[in-house]
Amino acid sequence: MGIPVIDISGFRDGSDKAGVASAVARACEDVGFFCISGHGVDPALTERAFAISRDFFDQPTDVKMRFRPTGEVAPRGYAAMESKGLGATLGQNVPKDLREQFMLGTLAPITPALSKVPEAAGCYAPNVWPETPAAYRPIFTELYRSFESLAGTLMRIFALGLALPEDYFADKIDHHFSVLGSNHYPPLSHPPLPGQLRTGEHTDFGSLTILLPTAGPGGLQVKLADGTWTDVQPIPGALIINIGDMMARWTNDRWRSTLHRVANPPEAAAAMSRRQSIAFFCHPNYDAEIRCIESCTGPGRPPLYPPILAGEHMRMKMVKRL
Repeated sequence: MGIPVIDISGFRDGSDKAGVASAVARACEDVGFFCISGHGVDPALTERAFAISRDFFDQPTDVKMRFRPTGEVAPRGYAAMESKGLGATLGQNVPKDLREQFMLGTLAPITPALSKVPEAAGCYAPNVWPETPAAYRPIFTELYRSFESLAGTLMRIFALGLALPEDYFADKIDHHFSVLGSNHYPPLSHPPLPGQLRTGEHTDFGSLTILLPTAGPGGLQVKLADGTWTDVQPIPGALIINIGDMMARWTNDRWRSTLHRVANPPEAAAAMSRRQSIAFFCHPNYDAEIRCIESCTGPGRPPLYPPILAGEHMRMKMVKRL
């Protein structure tokens, strides 16, 4: 399928850090997507998360709507079907996406310094937790912590893959505003509008994404360098990783923030096709400067982007999808 599978256990146990970092760097340069095994995330935990999120989404719409967010751009709480459109982040005039979501932000409070920056409040807004099912909060708190730890490991792998000290990104994610989302793609009750997808064509906004989808028709598609779209079905025990716009800016486009989408199921399968995914979006600190790193510039390759704070970049992206 054009997406490599990399066992990262050699990095986690220290037996082959250089080999894992090299393989990841190649994948980030070639396609911007890869799958990982040996990641340490408990499959029983992800199974519980899928089950409890199904229980939430199976509730009546008026119950779910009680847990909508209230901020300008904060990705918190419930978002109904066709309420957001990721294609708009690329300037596309397409119908909004055929999915509903429940989103969580960072579990840590905003730092005292950032609390004095009004624009940062949305990125660190308090979470909205559903009252039912009661187990949603503890299960997704545990899952957030697990993916948060894995994201930190991946950022260390990225640093070595870029010929940087392993802890290069540590002070850029130590008060991150990462988001954990549960996505539900229910069976379609009516034909999609022209150009309407389960999730519109887009690139992710942050440094990296950890994705775990369920199998089934109408799933993730990644645009390869030759312009073709390839289906990416889940591999048992593996997680899908892709880099986002901020990492592409950090690496001066040496690493690819790749276009992807979630396709509609074939018409014959639409009535039976229910799909879910869980995604952790690693967003750096609001005040982390996204500036071309030293190993990705030089004679004949000047920085392609001006420096920008991670929070400012995120706000510009978030307001477009509403």
